[in-house]
Amino acid sequence: MTSHPEPELLILADDPHELPNPHKALHEPEGLAAIGGDLTPKRLLNMYQHGFFPWFSEQDPILWWHPAERCVIAPEAFHCNRSLRKAVKRGNWQWRINGNFPTVIRTCAALRAHEEGTWIVPEIEQAYTRLHKLGYAFSVETYLDGELAGGFYGVAMGQQFYGESMFSLKPNGSKIALGQFCALCPELGIRLIDCQVESEHLLTLGAKLMPRPEFVDVLKRHVPMQTPNLALQKLALNHELMPVTFAL
Repeated sequence: MTSHPEPELLILADDPHELPNPHKALHEPEGLAAIGGDLTPKRLLNMYQHGFFPWFSEQDPILWWHPAERCVIAPEAFHCNRSLRKAVKRGNWQWRINGNFPTVIRTCAALRAHEEGTWIVPEIEQAYTRLHKLGYAFSVETYLDGELAGGFYGVAMGQQFYGESMFSLKPNGSKIALGQFCALCPELGIRLIDCQVESEHLLTLGAKLMPRPEFVDVLKRHVPMQTPNLALQKLALNHELMPVTFAL
């Protein structure tokens, strides 16, 4: 009979290498593993390597999460339904990487604030901008008739991409961004996209729930070291708009 460790909320100190035990994350609120610390690149990369992510509101301390079930999408499992395929074929859709990272993260924050109250607080925006400058955080953008239509941003490390937030300014904008990115993942060496928290929107696109023990094992294989994704860095150097091709 397998014994499960007692839940324990770790209070982080100054050591950026300090890690909670993911299997001791709280049951309520589900997945909360640690509180405190900071959002320096060193700590963020260490946390991401081991499957933790920050998620907190402006009035909260820094909260670190590791859900019992992780929402993930394997790039080859992306589901492009008939209506999405038609939308791609009918529109003049284009994409690029890191065309305007600041605009992407601010748009995600503004839309979340309008809908439900944002967790992309100024601290978060500053932290991911630092990771962006270090070559770890990226934006994926779609354009319709030359205008920004949607996208997302996240962190790439090893063979893993950690998605943070999506937005759509035009119908299907974020779906097309994710579809195009999934099509690129094999040549980028990305084997799994961490979507963090389950949503009906993501499940319809091919995401699934992965139990924590399996996710921890996957990370050990995909992210043995905090290696930046050089292929994605190289692709991001090209700021020209390129045609969306994944659904054609």
